Amino acid sequence: MVCKVCGQKAQVEMRSRGLALCREHYLDWFVKETERAIRRHRMLLPGERVLVAVSGGKDSLALWDVLSRLGYQAVGLHIELGIGEYSKRSLEVTQAFARERGLELLVVDLKEAYGFGVPELARLSGRVACSACGLSKRYIINQVAVEEGFRVVATGHNLDDEAAVLFGNLLNPQEETLSRQGPVLPEKPGLAARVKPFYRFSEREVLSYTLLRGIRYLHEECPNAKGAKSLLYKEALNLVERSMPGAKLRFLDGFLEKIRPRLDVGEEVALRECERCGYPTTGAVCAFCRMWDAVYRRAKKRKLLPEEVSFRPRVKPLRAG
Repeated sequence: MVCKVCGQKAQVEMRSRGLALCREHYLDWFVKETERAIRRHRMLLPGERVLVAVSGGKDSLALWDVLSRLGYQAVGLHIELGIGEYSKRSLEVTQAFARERGLELLVVDLKEAYGFGVPELARLSGRVACSACGLSKRYIINQVAVEEGFRVVATGHNLDDEAAVLFGNLLNPQEETLSRQGPVLPEKPGLAARVKPFYRFSEREVLSYTLLRGIRYLHEECPNAKGAKSLLYKEALNLVERSMPGAKLRFLDGFLEKIRPRLDVGEEVALRECERCGYPTTGAVCAFCRMWDAVYRRAKKRKLLPEEVSFRPRVKPLRAG
């Protein structure tokens, strides 16, 4: 197996693309493909300041690395979720990455900000841990982006992530949900834009970049992910991919190019300001504030919080690197 560009020994073979590349040309190809995706969907302006949501895993750290190499002012945001040793190791890896490259890192500690980490939040809210965690992360990432002056947030979602979400959305179809799936969610008043520059890279391709660049990342999965439906969807799609290389990419591209443009969801739901925090919501109070208000009420009943403590939605991130 030789590199298609230089004829030297290839380090990465991509059967789905009919391509094999050596280390140098793979890293170059990966960065250029990311840049092509950014330009194709007008995700970022040249040299723009962008907030990168970083967990310490391979995808988010690779994205932070690539965006920095492309000349963007990429600032990391890490949320310490309070999930025991897993969260501690995630923070350590992220801080080391930022420190070694001289990159700016913002950190929000969920427990310090609101009094509870994800395990306690799940118990007190009555939600599945992934649901409570996801809602909190989305809110905090957007709040930090808006209040720190970022127009756009970049996340490391890859092809496997996006194809699994699409598969799940088609099993339980809702036009509004399907119409929102894509590499870009545009900004609105009070809502930063969301972009996914890695949406056409498989998990293996991102891993190859991470290893060849020598990026140290957290190898373990979140302990709360066990049993998640998304893992089942990924497993099913991987079975198809093994027999039909490129199936996941064709599946996602076909939807984005041929089906999503035809979806008619009618008039967009009107947004209003949340009465508690002021951020956009469809009702009087946003889901984040409703969840945490309920958590505080239950925590007080169980004597986990003093009566005089009240929930305050807004947080100020710490600069950690």
